[in-house]
Amino acid sequence: MAKILVVDDDSSLLRALRVGLQAGGHDVTTAVDGQQGITQTALLSPDVVVLDMGLPDMDGLAVCKAIRGWSDVPIIILSATGAENRKVAALDGGANDYVTKPFSMPELEARIRAVIRGRNVDVEGQPPAALSSGALDLDFVHHEAKLHGVNVALTTKEFEVLSFLARHAGRTCTHQMILSAVWGTGYGAEAQYVHAYVHRLRQKLSDESADLILTVPGIGYCLSDSTN
Repeated sequence: MAKILVVDDDSSLLRALRVGLQAGGHDVTTAVDGQQGITQTALLSPDVVVLDMGLPDMDGLAVCKAIRGWSDVPIIILSATGAENRKVAALDGGANDYVTKPFSMPELEARIRAVIRGRNVDVEGQPPAALSSGALDLDFVHHEAKLHGVNVALTTKEFEVLSFLARHAGRTCTHQMILSAVWGTGYGAEAQYVHAYVHRLRQKLSDESADLILTVPGIGYCLSDSTN
C-alpha cells in the first residue's frame, strides 16, 4: 500500500482516482489546487504525488518545481496535452513521469509502482537521506552532490541520473532501466536522452568521470564503486 496525494481541480476525476486507487489498497489524500498540494506534500510526506498540470491557482510545473526545492518524492504529472515540449519541461522540472489524459487506472497504478521502484523506496518506509559511493556523496534531501568533498552543481535531471547510477553502483544499468527510473515507463527507446545527460555529468565531474561513470557499449552505464 502506498500513500498517494492526488492534486487536481476536476472533482469528477478526483473522485474517480480516489475510489480507484483506494480499491487498489492505497491510502489516498486529495488537494484541489497547487498551494494546497504543496502544503499537503509537506505535511503528509506521501510516497507519490499525482499532479495535474492545469490547476486554478498555479501551473502544475510551478508546483512540481516548488516541491523539488525540498523533497524528492516521486511526482507523476497528469496532462490533457501530450505535446513534447510540455513533457520535456515537466521532466526537466523534476517530474518522474508524465501521463496524458485519458488514461486507464491500471496504467496509472503501473506507473505509480514503477516510480516507487525506481527510487528504491519501500512503500512502508522512507527513501535514504544520503548515499556515498567511493568519493561521491549524494544528499537526496537537498539534491546536492559532492565529489571528494567538493560540491558539483547539477540540474534536477542530472542529479536523478547520477542518483540512479549511484544506487546501483558496480552494476550495469541499461539505457531502458535509466529511462524508466528517471523519465518514466513511457520512455524506452530514447537512449539519446541518457547519452546526453551522462555526457553532461562527465563534463561536470571533470577528468575523473572517465573512471567514475563507465560505458558498457551498446547496453548502458555503470558507476564505479571503487573510486577513492
